[in-house]
Amino acid sequence: MREMRRKDRQVTDPEKIREIIAACDCCRLGLCDHGRAYVVPLDFGFTEQEGRYTFYFHSAREGRKIDLIRQAGWASFEMDAGHEAVPDETACEYTARFQCVMGGGPVTLLEAAEEKRAGLAAVMAHVSGEAGPWDFSEAMLERTQVIRLEAEELTCKVHL
Repeated sequence: MREMRRKDRQVTDPEKIREIIAACDCCRLGLCDHGRAYVVPLDFGFTEQEGRYTFYFHSAREGRKIDLIRQAGWASFEMDAGHEAVPDETACEYTARFQCVMGGGPVTLLEAAEEKRAGLAAVMAHVSGEAGPWDFSEAMLERTQVIRLEAEELTCKVHL
């Protein structure tokens, strides 16, 4: 992965990265469609083990996003929080405060019921702020596509 240009804004502290991810309410999944970017905003959940993040998304079982995941097997992602414009008297001196996490990795469409349950539980925990327990019926699991992205690349940047 390409090195970050603004090292003064790079975050490497695992606790801070986890805090920023937890503060984000949307993850944009980036896919490639015949050489053009296709970006879709999604609710998400995540797990972290030894500094490696796995992100989960839910979706309909059909559609452009699902087709592109099947074709590529790789996706990029971006999430951000804490936006605030910082005005200046000079237009080009305006800036913004923000926190963002970006990266990419292999993306998989989950089929096994237990994997789907675990992914949906992660989504519900993040979206609701509650650990559960969550109950997912067999019918719901059947009609819902759960997507897993294992982040092989991840960078975090903050400008406060």
